[in-house]
Amino acid sequence: MLDVLNLEVQYGQIRAVLGVSLNVFKGEIVALIGANGAGKSSIMHAICGLEKIKGGEVHFQRENITRLRSHQIISRGLVQVPEGRLIFGELTIEENLRLGAYSSDSSKSVNYDIDRVLTSFPILKDRLNENGAALSGGQAQILALARAMMAKPKLLMLDEPSLGLAPMAIEEVYSLIEKLPAAGVTVLLVEQNVRQALAVADRGYVIESGKIILEGKADQLLTNDFLINAYMGL
Repeated sequence: MLDVLNLEVQYGQIRAVLGVSLNVFKGEIVALIGANGAGKSSIMHAICGLEKIKGGEVHFQRENITRLRSHQIISRGLVQVPEGRLIFGELTIEENLRLGAYSSDSSKSVNYDIDRVLTSFPILKDRLNENGAALSGGQAQILALARAMMAKPKLLMLDEPSLGLAPMAIEEVYSLIEKLPAAGVTVLLVEQNVRQALAVADRGYVIESGKIILEGKADQLLTNDFLINAYMGL
């Protein structure tokens, strides 16, 4: 579904991503894990058109999307939930959801999509008229997920969804992420929380200093001695 081939991203003289290749197959949850500053977000931004690509290519559903603009990529079903959630606190929950469907030209369709999304995110159903600023960190992350689902993604890219959340909120968010493939949504998950990410993933890639240094099935990575010593604090 998604093929990243020898991707390079550079900021001035700083080479942030050095020839990264990875793939995500339909129906999978794939984790891209590594420390802060390893290049994870740069890869995600390059994939979705927010960062200029220095070299390499990105293919989505067999189409080369390397030079497409972000709105063109979104229209093809590749959608990102950004780090820090970036919901609009001064807008209501319903208004935030409607922004996720900005490309729809039918208000009837948007209303239907809101009802559809709320069945998967019932915690938001009775709070549609509340402002986003009233939500806790975990609830804001759930709203960010729900807003992304309004765009009808085929592949959803999640950037650090556990960042800044309490343990109970992380569990709640991840229980929703784990259900996304059953709803027809493939997931690329970028995380520093290695154990949590691999617990729900099918496969994983480990990135360090802009390079993929390890890859494999999630259950195998969870027992990898290098990964345990370097990233799990053991």
